[in-house]
Amino acid sequence: MNKFKSLLLVGIITFAVSCSKSSSDSDGDTTETKVDKSANLLATGDSANDILSNDTFDKLLIEIAYVTGFKPTDAAMTQFTDYLKAHTLKEQIELVYNELSSPSEDELTLQEIADLETKNRTVFNTGSTLAIYIYFADAPAEGDDIEDGLVTLGAVYRNTSMVIHEVTVRELAGLSSSISEVDVETTTLNHEFGHLFGLVNLGSDMVNDHESESENEDGQLVGDNHCNQTGCLMRAELQFGGSTGKSLQSNTLTQYEDGVTSGCTLSGATVLKLLQQNTEKSVATVGLDPECLLDIRANGGRN
Repeated sequence: MNKFKSLLLVGIITFAVSCSKSSSDSDGDTTETKVDKSANLLATGDSANDILSNDTFDKLLIEIAYVTGFKPTDAAMTQFTDYLKAHTLKEQIELVYNELSSPSEDELTLQEIADLETKNRTVFNTGSTLAIYIYFADAPAEGDDIEDGLVTLGAVYRNTSMVIHEVTVRELAGLSSSISEVDVETTTLNHEFGHLFGLVNLGSDMVNDHESESENEDGQLVGDNHCNQTGCLMRAELQFGGSTGKSLQSNTLTQYEDGVTSGCTLSGATVLKLLQQNTEKSVATVGLDPECLLDIRANGGRN
C-alpha cells in the first residue's frame, strides 16, 4: 500500500509539473505579443513621406502623454489637428491621452525625455496606422535661463517623437496680455511637427533653397534645417530681448548618448516674437510660408 501511495504521489507531482510547464509555454505563445518598435525609433524627418501621404499609412494615432496637471488645452489640440489635416492627406487622426506621474525632476535632458518615452509610450506603428508620441512635461529643459529669455518650449528627437515643455509654455504665455496659452501651445506643436513633415531639408527635399544657415563649432556657416523666409512658422532666427541684445540659433541635430538626436530645439523667444508680430497684423496663428508649402506638396502632402 505504501509503495502504491508513493507511486501515486510521484505520478501526481509529475502531472502537475507537466501541466505547469505546458501552461507556461502556452501563455508565452498566446499572451506575449512582441511589438516592433524599430519604425518609431528613426531620425527626425525619416517618416516625412509616411506622415504626409497615404501611400503606406492612412491614419495617424497620436499619443498625448502628459504629466498630471499639465494636459494641453482642448483648443490647442483642435487647432493642431486642423493643421495636420490641412497639410497631410490623413483624414483619420485619433488622439489618445495618457496621464503620467511626474518624474520629479527640476529639469529634463533630452536623453531623460527619451528614457521616459521608452518607459511610458504605448502606441506604435501597426498596419496602416502611423503612431506619434508627444510628451507634455512638467519640468523645463536643461539649461533654461528665464532671466535671459533663454527657454526651450519643445523639441523633436526622433521620427515620431517630440516633447513640449508645458510648464514653460504656461510661463511664457503669462508674460504677455495679448498672447494666450492656446496660442503658444499651438505654435509650438505646429512648428515641431513641421520638422516631422521633413521641413526644412530634414526629410522633405527643398523645391527651392530656403534653408537658413548658422555657424557651427568651427565657425563655418551650415544649413540649420530652418526656414529663412520672413514670418514663416519654421523660421530659425532667435532674437532675445534685454540689454544684452543677445541672439542665438536653434540647437539643431544635437547627438545624445544613446543615439537620440535633437532635430530642433524651439526657443520661447522665437515663438513670442512670431506671435507678437501676428497679433499686430490681427492674424490668429503663425503659418507656413509658400516655400515650405511647396516642399510639403512635393513630398506627398496636400495640394
